[in-house]
Amino acid sequence: MGNEKSALNGLKIDEQPVEITDFWIHYMAYMNGHNIQNISVFVSEPSLHYNANFGSPSPLEKAAKNLMLYRHPCILKYVSSWSKGSKFFLATEQVKPLIQSIENQSTLQICMGLYNILRALVFLHEKAYISHNNLCESSIYVTLEGCWKLGGLECLCKFKDLTSFYLQRIRKYRYEKAISSNEDTIFISKNFKTIDVYAFGVLAEDILKLKDPADVPSLLEFKQFCKENLQNPDPSLRTELSHVLQHPFFTHDFMKIYAFLDELPLKNSQEKEIFFRTLIKKLKIFPENIIAEQLGRLLLSRMVLLDITAQEQLLPFILKPKDGNDKTSSNLFSISTFKVYLVPKLLQMFCIRDVSIRLVLLSHFNSFVYTFQDDELKSQILPELLVGIKDTNDHLVSATLKALADIVPILGAATVIGGKRGKLFTDGRPNKLKDNNEIDNSINIAQFTIPMSIQKIIDLPERPSPDGGEDKKEITSSIIEEEYTWSDWDIQETGDILKILQPSKKISQSQSKSNDISIPNSTLKITTDMVLNKNKNKTTELKLTKKSSILSDISELDIKNSKLIDSIKEEYNYFTDMEPVIKKTQILHVQQPQIIKSVFDVTVLNELGTVEENNGWEEDLSDWETEDSQEVKN
Repeated sequence: MGNEKSALNGLKIDEQPVEITDFWIHYMAYMNGHNIQNISVFVSEPSLHYNANFGSPSPLEKAAKNLMLYRHPCILKYVSSWSKGSKFFLATEQVKPLIQSIENQSTLQICMGLYNILRALVFLHEKAYISHNNLCESSIYVTLEGCWKLGGLECLCKFKDLTSFYLQRIRKYRYEKAISSNEDTIFISKNFKTIDVYAFGVLAEDILKLKDPADVPSLLEFKQFCKENLQNPDPSLRTELSHVLQHPFFTHDFMKIYAFLDELPLKNSQEKEIFFRTLIKKLKIFPENIIAEQLGRLLLSRMVLLDITAQEQLLPFILKPKDGNDKTSSNLFSISTFKVYLVPKLLQMFCIRDVSIRLVLLSHFNSFVYTFQDDELKSQILPELLVGIKDTNDHLVSATLKALADIVPILGAATVIGGKRGKLFTDGRPNKLKDNNEIDNSINIAQFTIPMSIQKIIDLPERPSPDGGEDKKEITSSIIEEEYTWSDWDIQETGDILKILQPSKKISQSQSKSNDISIPNSTLKITTDMVLNKNKNKTTELKLTKKSSILSDISELDIKNSKLIDSIKEEYNYFTDMEPVIKKTQILHVQQPQIIKSVFDVTVLNELGTVEENNGWEEDLSDWETEDSQEVKN
C-alpha cells in the first residue's frame, strides 16, 4: 500500500494483512526514520460491513479516540491516526491478535496475560469509570515481548451513559458467550462493573480449560472460582476485579516478581534493596525463556538499571550469557536465549542518549558484545558509540573507547577506525634474541667479532689520546655498558654498527701481508667516537624527528577523520642515519731499504709518504754550532 500524504513520515505498510474483521483490516508496518520503528496499522474501508446502528463515528474511529484518551501500560498503545480519502488509519505499537498465538502460550504466560487484562479493566472501572463491554479473545493483543494488551475499545461506554438501549444496539458486535443471560438486572443495582466481571470469567475459563493444573499453583482453584463466582447468575454475588488480583493464582512467586518489577517506581529504597538481593536465586527456579520473554523488558527497565543494588546484585548475572559447558554458572540466560530476547532490547537501549544508561551498558559491554550480529554492530551499535566519543563527559568517552576496542577483533580496525591506514610502526625487536641469556651471548659474540687490526690498535695504543688516553678496558667496558642500558632495539643497532666496522676481506688480506699497522691514531679516535657517540645521540634524535613528521597536530587523532599518510609503500628503516661514515684508511707502504753506500746517504719517508733527503747530522750540527760559538765568545 502507498504512503502518500500519511500522518507518519516514512511509513511502509505490508501488503499481507494480519487479520480481517468486520470493522478493519490489520497490517504490519514500520516507520523508516532515524530509528526503524515497527508498528501495527488498522485500516477501515467503506466496503467493510458494519451496521449503521453502531452509529457515528465508525468503530475504528471510536476505538482510536478511546485509545488516545485512556492510556495505561496494559492497554494497547496509541501511536497516531489519520484519514486518507475514504479510509481511516489507526497506528499502534506492533502487536498480533491473541487468537493467533494462544496455542503457543504456556500456562505461566497465560497467567501473566490475564493479570495484565485484570489491571487494565480495574483501571477503566476505578479510574475512568468506564465499562469495556466486549471483553474476549479478539479484543486482546500480544506484543513482540509477549505482553498482553487490552484493545477493542470501540464498545467502550462511561457508566453514566450506559443504558439498556445502548447495550441492545451494540449486542450484535459483542461476544455472545460473554453476555450474561440476565444482563438487564444490572440496571437495578447500577453495578455496571459486573458486565466485564462476567466476561472475564468466561475468558479465563475458555483459555485455561486445557491447561494442566500442575503448571501453575492454584490453577484448579482459579478455574472453579471463575465458574462459580465470576459467572454467577446473580450480578451482586460476583467479586470485583480488584479483589480477583489477590487470588493465589496471581500471587505465586513468579507473579510476585512480575508485579514488583512492574510497580518498581512505587517501592521505597529498603524494599528494592531486599528484593534485588534475592532476585537471582528466585528467578533460577523458572525456565529461562519464560523469564527472558516475560520479564526481559522489566529487568532491563530504566528503574532497574539505575538502582545501585540491582547494578551490583542483578545486572552482572543478566548481561553476561552463561557458557553452555559451565553447568555451575550463576548467570541467568544461555547465549541462544540472550540473542532471541535480550539483544533486540539492547539494540533499542543503545539508541537512548542518556549518559547514566549508556555507562551501565558500557560497563558490561565486553560480556555481551559477541552476542550481536556483525551487521547489528556495524549499523546500529558502532554509530551510537561514535557519538559517545564526541561527548564532553570524559568518563563516557573513556568507557566508549574501551567498548570500541572490544569491537575491533570482531569487525576489524578498518571498520571501527575508518579512513586510510598504513604501517606506521615497525617491529624493532631483535630477530634472533629471545631471552636475556641470548642477549648476553650476542653481546659477547659482538665483542669477539671486532677485526683483529682494530683490536690490536685498541690493545696497543701508540700513546695516550688527547682526550685522556682511554685504554682497552675502558673502551670495551663502555661498549658493554651502553648495550645493557639501551633499549632492546638499540642492541640490534649496535650489532649492525659492529658489522660495519668489520673490514672487508680484501683489506684484511692486504693488511695481513703488510708488516705495518696502517691505521693512524687520529683515525682510531674518530672511529671509537662514532661507535660510542652516534648510538647515544641518534636514538633520541630519531624519536623526535620521525614522530613529529607523522603527527604534526593532535587533532589528527580523530578516529573517523584522521589524516594519515597517503602513500606508505615500504617500511621505514630507522637505522639508516645511524650508520657511521668511515673513510677508507690510507695504507702506508714502507719500501724495502736500499743498500746504503755511506753513513750520510739515508732515504726517509715523511708522514705524507714523499721521499726526502736530509743530512743525518743536521740537528746535531746545529747543536755543535751553538757550543762552538759560545766557546769563541768565551
